[in-house]
Amino acid sequence: MEPLNPIRSNKWRKRENQNQRPKSKSFSLFILLSCSLLLFITYKRLLPPSVLSISGNSEQVLVPPQCTSSEEFRGEKFLWYAPHSGFSNQLSEFKNAILMAAILNRTLIVPPILDHHAVVLGSCPKFRVLSPSDLRFSVWNHSLDLLRNHRYISMTDIIDISSIVSDSTVRVIDFRVFVSKWCGWSIDGVCHESYRTRQRGGNNLGLERTLFEDIRKCGLLLSGYNGSMSNCVYAVDEDCRTTVWTYQKDVEDGILDPFQPDDQLKKKKKISFVRRRRDVYRALGPGSEAESAKVLAFGTLFTAPYKGSESYIDIHEARKDPRIQSVMQKTEFLPFVPEILEAGKEFALQKIKAPFLCAQLRLLDGQFKNHWKGTFLVLKQKLESLKLNGPPLIHIFVMTDLPMSNWTGTYLGDLLKDSDAFKISVLRGDDNLIVETANKLMDIARGKNLESVSKRSYTVDNHCDPQSFTDILLYVEQTVCSCASLGFVGTTGSTIAETIELMRKYKACSG
Repeated sequence: MEPLNPIRSNKWRKRENQNQRPKSKSFSLFILLSCSLLLFITYKRLLPPSVLSISGNSEQVLVPPQCTSSEEFRGEKFLWYAPHSGFSNQLSEFKNAILMAAILNRTLIVPPILDHHAVVLGSCPKFRVLSPSDLRFSVWNHSLDLLRNHRYISMTDIIDISSIVSDSTVRVIDFRVFVSKWCGWSIDGVCHESYRTRQRGGNNLGLERTLFEDIRKCGLLLSGYNGSMSNCVYAVDEDCRTTVWTYQKDVEDGILDPFQPDDQLKKKKKISFVRRRRDVYRALGPGSEAESAKVLAFGTLFTAPYKGSESYIDIHEARKDPRIQSVMQKTEFLPFVPEILEAGKEFALQKIKAPFLCAQLRLLDGQFKNHWKGTFLVLKQKLESLKLNGPPLIHIFVMTDLPMSNWTGTYLGDLLKDSDAFKISVLRGDDNLIVETANKLMDIARGKNLESVSKRSYTVDNHCDPQSFTDILLYVEQTVCSCASLGFVGTTGSTIAETIELMRKYKACSG
């Protein structure tokens, strides 16, 4: 080839540059394809096989033994869901889960109590929520975190469901027991140091199938991250943006729900959701695609009234089905376990020792921190009424998230100073009553010892047992408030206040 001559004409240089452009593009394209291939290979190695194979070759998919012909849980079908937000919301979802399990004749997998707002749904009215698969996988991961950190407390450690399970109205199984059998590994291994080292990226990389990988695979599968798997897991992807579940309202099945996104919201958020009312039994029961699945996985099961409808579940009666009607009546109020109720009664009778008013004041969290004036005004009006018609010394049990050290300069501080007219009582997390109640609940371990659906003796080792029971203070405080004979003042909009009102309605303190 002729050597390059820098004195060539501009015309010749222009033609030379034109000849070089395709080579430059080809080289760039080659680099791009090589990088893409390298990234794909790395991505494939990092992700569990199930993530890449569910939509491809079904022979490579992780199929838990319970989806095959295994004797474990033979003939049993399960319902799993993803609770979220605070305890009161989680309790509401638990009641709805019992109802759904009864309607669909499935065994309910009882979840743990999640940390306050560790998993957040979003806003149904604003059509801005986490997808069901993301929500489920978030709950899966947080549940394992609770186990690893020895803070796992089952919903049935705190809530008494004996009225539901005693007559086999609804079948239940603890999440830990279910997972250990379904996924094919010991739940106890989650708490071992080797697993924690693996999570931190330790050097234990030689095993082809580590516990970490198995746990992730099983979580992805149960969460429906890659869709449903025939005869194994059916992932319910309909959420509050598209669906309102009903039951035995034949004329409503498939019709539009009264609440739809308005034109302003559609334009602002660029959404096109249409909410329809659907019969849950027709959609997910016998004869449906979901019927054959061993596990039916919901996302959220929280619902609330909104603009003439419900955000997600509108099932308030079942006149054609006495069994389901009975379930709804039993789940309207689910009490705390006896140890919590007894602790609350003990404080009311032996510490306060007089008729008292309960004030539940939520002041620091979310929307409530901007409404102190209105919250205190309701309490002030109630106390002024009691001054006219009540005892000379008014006893007040205060349940609040505002530490007593910060009461100075607030209405609570004023009440504390006026000791001639008011006597204030509070509970603290380190009080002996709370500590002793927590220890009792740990010893009993109701959740872990739930009777298995198959009547077999399934056990979970003790390495993952909780080292303490958190939030017992909250549950005992609610019980104390249910005993307040001078009345109750709750924070408007607080689900805790709604729970206390329900306890008072059902006379939880007098039981």
